[in-house]
Amino acid sequence: MKTIRLLLIALSALATLSLTACNTVHGFGKDVEKAGEVIQKGSGK
Repeated sequence: MKTIRLLLIALSALATLSLTACNTVHGFGKDVEKAGEVIQKGSGK
């Protein structure tokens, strides 16, 4: 239980930091798109 709680806190902090790093929703969309491209390249497609 303690590990799950710590993981949730860490993920919440990471999400908060990543959202504040993007100045706009449009910027967040671009970041998500770039992440998707990296995942696709990594999977060999």
